[in-house]
Amino acid sequence: MAYDFYMPARVVGGENVVTKQSALLKKFGNTCLVVTGGTGAKQSGALAELTAALDKENISYGIYDKIGANPLVTACHEAGRLAVEIGADFLVGIGGGSALDAVKAVAVFAANPEIEPEEVYAMNFKNEPLPTVGIGTTSGTGSEISAVSVLTDTKGVKRSIKGDFGYFNLVFADWRYTCSCPMSVTVSTALDAFMHAAEGWLGPKCNEPATAFAAECLPKIYKWLKYFYATNELPDEKGREELYHASLSAGFTLNYCGTLFPHPVGYILTEHYGIPHGRACAAFFDKLLQRAEEFAPERAAALCTLLCDSRENIIKTVNNLADCSDIEISSERAAELIKRWKAIPKNFECTPGGYAPALAADALVELKGKIY
Repeated sequence: MAYDFYMPARVVGGENVVTKQSALLKKFGNTCLVVTGGTGAKQSGALAELTAALDKENISYGIYDKIGANPLVTACHEAGRLAVEIGADFLVGIGGGSALDAVKAVAVFAANPEIEPEEVYAMNFKNEPLPTVGIGTTSGTGSEISAVSVLTDTKGVKRSIKGDFGYFNLVFADWRYTCSCPMSVTVSTALDAFMHAAEGWLGPKCNEPATAFAAECLPKIYKWLKYFYATNELPDEKGREELYHASLSAGFTLNYCGTLFPHPVGYILTEHYGIPHGRACAAFFDKLLQRAEEFAPERAAALCTLLCDSRENIIKTVNNLADCSDIEISSERAAELIKRWKAIPKNFECTPGGYAPALAADALVELKGKIY
């Protein structure tokens, strides 16, 4: 069995880990820039605990808190300039996938202030990005342990950058920070984690190590998806902890296996209709499972067995939580997207049996009025 894993992110986990392990921050330097969104880092308690830790270690800091959902490459560029102004030695990202993805790009801009926002996609920077520390506040993105950063360009299109620089030098993993997530965020990020693991499971790269991580997290995530669908209630603390650690395992599968067609197609729902990323990807789970049943039947059957439920119930649960049945996209509009998808063929080619962009266009049109 041949494989090649490179997962250098150091993950230090546990309750109150930022406070207990604050000395780890000192090795990165004496000044840092904290990169966050407007509210999540504060409401979770993560920002207060981090700044107290920085004060304890005599590390000066600035805060950039303008990262929104689907982070703009221009905001990352602006944060990079601030990092230069304060002489930051390293960066700390606090938040869900938006802030964590953003800080990876900020690290590039901070070390290469001469490049313009769009130039980051060319991946042609000469200076090594600044060191980064990640503190997650949601259970879903996998950004803590993946090398990918998804940014929205100046035309409003979500595009990714990926490289070894995208791995955090250090991650503080404390599930308590997810407890402030409202129902909408809790469900969407759980769907995101589920899709990371499910797409990996059904894809061609899922070897034994990746399968082991997916098998560990999928039943746990799906158990809570069923709970959300049945009760519309938030999880208890035990559930929060379980979901957070499951999302890291899903992130491992994501990082090695990559994603399939639901991700680039889901971007359309996020860019044009404001559907949160996890829900947007999960809206195409039924199409993915159907494809796998035809071209990877053993893996599809094994997924249902792993989740201890019938395919009908699994599809009903996931797609109803995704809830995109009110999205109306014309055939003409969907057809316009085919050229875009042909330019990024990997996700489609890795889908079981291959998945033609024209089929993805049909899947978008079929969302309207879809009932499970």
